[in-house]
Amino acid sequence: MKVKCVICERIDTLQDENPLAKKLRNRPIHTYLCDECNDRIATKTKENRDPETYRLHHLLNKEADF
Repeated sequence: MKVKCVICERIDTLQDENPLAKKLRNRPIHTYLCDECNDRIATKTKENRDPETYRLHHLLNKEADF
């Protein structure tokens, strides 16, 4: 099965027995990310969710006194 990365538009080939290929075939709403894009997004997400810099904005708004 040929798949295209939604970010970099690189075309890859997946085996038909691969669980990801089955998921993409049965549920077209799921999108494919190549390994490079997936790793890049994962590292950026981990950096953003670093406990030292991560703040929950909805909790900060509840402290406001009206």
